[in-house]
Amino acid sequence: MTEKLSRAQPERPTARVLLFDPDNRILLMKGRLPTARDRPGVWFTVGGGVEKGETYTEAAAREVREETGIRDFVMGPVVWLREGVMLMPEPTLFKEQYFVARCIGGDPVRTDWTEVENDLIDDIRWWTLPELMVTSDRVFPPGLVGRLPPLLAGRLPKDPVHIPWK
Repeated sequence: MTEKLSRAQPERPTARVLLFDPDNRILLMKGRLPTARDRPGVWFTVGGGVEKGETYTEAAAREVREETGIRDFVMGPVVWLREGVMLMPEPTLFKEQYFVARCIGGDPVRTDWTEVENDLIDDIRWWTLPELMVTSDRVFPPGLVGRLPPLLAGRLPKDPVHIPWK
């Protein structure tokens, strides 16, 4: 974690999904935070906050359906854990769990997006690993490209790996 937090600081449990199609492409979204509307967007994984009474796994599955329109997928295990502070607009401690999931592919749809998602998300598309390796766009989490090859080869960690926030 990069900052010390007071006990009163809010936390946001977050489920993120590394969603792969049969061609080993990963689905990423491009968007901006409300506090960074004037900056270029960044690419990030499907996912979002865990709602009250929901498990991380349930949240991950819900986010795939809501953000992509994809209904036919298999949710795998948590492979990464990540924690850090982001302004939302107040400093908020994000506690992220990254799941691996597989689907049959297809074009993502925006029919279940919220007004906020429609406002802040500019694009959603499938990426190959070679495309990610040469893009000049920012991709999150940092180090994503270097961490994908073992997952694409089916070598999942026995226990979730802690990855750095920055």
